[in-house]
Amino acid sequence: MRGESPNDPAAARWASPKRTAGDAAYRATLDRLYRRRRFGLRPGLEVIRGLLEGLGHPERSYPAIHVTGSKGKGSVARMAQAVLTEHGLRAGLFTSPHLVSYRERIQRDGVPIEPDAVVAGIDRVEAATEDLLRSGRIDREPTFFEATTALGLDWFARERVDVAVVEVGIGGRLDATNVLNSRVGVITTIELEHTDVLGPTVTDIAREKAGIFHRGMTGVIGELPPSARRTVGATAHREGVPLWHLGEEIRIGDRVLSEQGQTFTVELPGLMETRVALPLLGRFQPGNAALAIAAASRFATATSRVLDPTKVKAALAAVRWPARLERIAVRPELFYDVAHTPESARSVAQSLAEISPLADPAESAIVFGCLRGKDVPRILDAFAPLARTLVAVPVRSERGIDPSEIRAAAVVRFPRVVLARSASEGVELARAATGADGLTLVVGSDYLIGELLSPHREEEGEPDLSDPGWGESPARAGSGELARPRRPKPRRT
Repeated sequence: MRGESPNDPAAARWASPKRTAGDAAYRATLDRLYRRRRFGLRPGLEVIRGLLEGLGHPERSYPAIHVTGSKGKGSVARMAQAVLTEHGLRAGLFTSPHLVSYRERIQRDGVPIEPDAVVAGIDRVEAATEDLLRSGRIDREPTFFEATTALGLDWFARERVDVAVVEVGIGGRLDATNVLNSRVGVITTIELEHTDVLGPTVTDIAREKAGIFHRGMTGVIGELPPSARRTVGATAHREGVPLWHLGEEIRIGDRVLSEQGQTFTVELPGLMETRVALPLLGRFQPGNAALAIAAASRFATATSRVLDPTKVKAALAAVRWPARLERIAVRPELFYDVAHTPESARSVAQSLAEISPLADPAESAIVFGCLRGKDVPRILDAFAPLARTLVAVPVRSERGIDPSEIRAAAVVRFPRVVLARSASEGVELARAATGADGLTLVVGSDYLIGELLSPHREEEGEPDLSDPGWGESPARAGSGELARPRRPKPRRT
């Protein structure tokens, strides 16, 4: 069995359609948009509210499902959208970051926004920005994420969606997406992440993520640490948001692995027990699927609809979500995953032990690259039992950690550590080191996997980086043009 490799026809679904006159306009629009990385990360809702007002409040024209969490939120959002689409709704999907094309971030019914719509939409966002700055209604330029959020919410209104499933960028309370007419809020998991923005403790992070809850909506939450659950519960109680909990109102059972993925049952209040066949690998995906079904069910109730178990099963049987423990090749097996936190690394390691229990660590290799600020020692602790060889690679991002820093953490955990000059070279070295009884895992930053999935991105009109960046400080950024980010120079090891 093969997954969707870079050479598979399915991988081309994110490639920009062949265009003529539109190519230059699309590329120029992305270049302008990517320069907004210099404004960094700016939590707060004043600017996005101003933009949406300038655009005529498109976010008020459709209801939404709002999804946050430390991991799994993209998978939950994708599966919820698939279930709603299968029920005949025009369902928008907003996720981040992207792997190959910027257009992945904004979709309707699984189809990405067209390049021409990106051009026209960003033109509207920029025109609104100029008017708002001139009139003093906002006091700064929108960030990359704020402009993208405004584009997505405006496009959904123009596409006349029946529902938008929107993934939070970071946190929730002050995230630019927290402006929706949400009927359902989902919190998948909570762990230590982005502590410089969200706060130093799990309780702080839970408080920020619970900020997506508002009166008039219902909530669905995954299995949370006790302190996080108390914090989320207190916020939900204060806002009058009734909660369903994974493991209580939402139950999973009878899980069976197969070559095609896994099957399991999901039981919800008011919905008969449903047996689901899911083509996604990983012991964490049944929980994500159950949360997605629960969110769709609560949305259906809120909008006077009823879920059909047959359509739920059909939607999830066909769902695809690349680079989430995706099997790319066999004999020996090759997997891609975007795990880049200690908890997600442990989940991937436990899942691989299930999927390939006979894989020999002595014949296995791991390719790893990530951004600065990640807990590399703890991530590598999770992966060390899987392989004896670690290949450290650069990530094409302003924030990519140098492979030599990865090596410093890896040498006490892996008998063999190799430095590669690029992601593709790293995969070649790892595959050469992988024996017939082993496996290769390529894991880490979304931007690492994106580079491998789209080696010809620039030829397709896409910038070479999917990193929206934290860029220079606003004080240094000033005005004027920003040079394209520099790629890391190849180094000999």
